[in-house]
Amino acid sequence: MQEYSSKSAFIDEIKKTAKLFIDEFEEIEESEKNIRYNEVDRTPQEIIAYQLGWMSLLRGWDSDEMMGKEVITPEPGYKWNQLGGLYQSFYTKYKSQSLKQLIKMFVDAVDSLVEWLNEFDDDELFQSGGRKWAASTNSNWPVWKWIHINTVAPFKSFRTKIRKWKKVHQLNRMVN
Repeated sequence: MQEYSSKSAFIDEIKKTAKLFIDEFEEIEESEKNIRYNEVDRTPQEIIAYQLGWMSLLRGWDSDEMMGKEVITPEPGYKWNQLGGLYQSFYTKYKSQSLKQLIKMFVDAVDSLVEWLNEFDDDELFQSGGRKWAASTNSNWPVWKWIHINTVAPFKSFRTKIRKWKKVHQLNRMVN
């Protein structure tokens, strides 16, 4: 897994990969946001909803901990071996949003995430035990790793998904 030399390097990587990811949606039409192809496991709307859902969960875990609430990961009613249902809840939550709204929500969520990260000191961010919610699984990851695995990593892998979706979509338009 990628490592970071500093908080600013981590934030720079989040910003860079987020921009590359969301820019992939510029040429997708509103009428195409819910088209599903067998070759790709998510629609464009679902791809953005997934990202929004995870960024919201991360911020929610931290907010709950800071308010002294019990943090339940990944989400009340879901277990780590039931993530498919959690993803469906993300898709449902954002299904009524236009593609333009989803893109704006994504950009705003990344900006908010960066502001939040700036509140962490290096120990909280990079050392295990920086937050109780980050130590809630046997892996006992530092906060940065949770954030990386739910932002930078999927921004990269889902960028590949949306590019594949666009290729399949283009081929289907040529055939039809």
